[in-house]
Amino acid sequence: MGSPTVAALFAQRVIIGVGDMAVSNNPQVILSTYALGSCIGVVAYDPVSKVGGILHLMLPDSSISAEKAAKQPAMFADTGLPMLFKAMGGMKAERSRVRIFVAGGAGMLSGHDPFKIGERNVATTFDFLVKNGLCVRHRDTGGSINRTIHLDIGAGSVNMKTPVATQQFSLTS
Repeated sequence: MGSPTVAALFAQRVIIGVGDMAVSNNPQVILSTYALGSCIGVVAYDPVSKVGGILHLMLPDSSISAEKAAKQPAMFADTGLPMLFKAMGGMKAERSRVRIFVAGGAGMLSGHDPFKIGERNVATTFDFLVKNGLCVRHRDTGGSINRTIHLDIGAGSVNMKTPVATQQFSLTS
C-alpha cells in the first residue's frame, strides 16, 4: 500500500446523509454517501472548474409531501436534482461540461414490491437528466445490493463499494 500522500493526510471527508446533498470546489474534499439501497446517489463533476456534488435522493416525487419537500428538497428527485445543479452553477460549474454518475435504485424488498421505489427513482432521475441534456458517463443501478460512493473533488474520481466489489473510475475525461 505504501505511505499516504500529503494530500491524503489533509483530506476532508463530507458525509451526505439520506435526503441530503453537498457540493464543493475544494480539492482537499472527499464527498461520501453510504448504503444506497432504493435511494439514488447522483454524482456530478465539472472537470474544468473542479466542482463536484453528490445528491442522495430518497423518493421520486415531492407531490406526496409538499411540506417535507419545502424543508428537505434533496429528499426528492424532482426538487433535489434542480437544487444540485443550481448549487454547482453557483460555484462556476457549467452544465455542458458536467459528467455524471448515477448509483442505487435497488429493489431492497424480497419478493413482490408493490411500490417499486428503486425503479421509480431510477426512471425519474434519468428522465430529468435527459430532459436537461445532461449526459450520464457511468451508472450502476438496480439489482438488490447497496452501494457506497465517494467523490474525490481534487482528482475527479469516484470510488464505489458494494458488498461484492470496489470500482474506481474518473469523471475527468
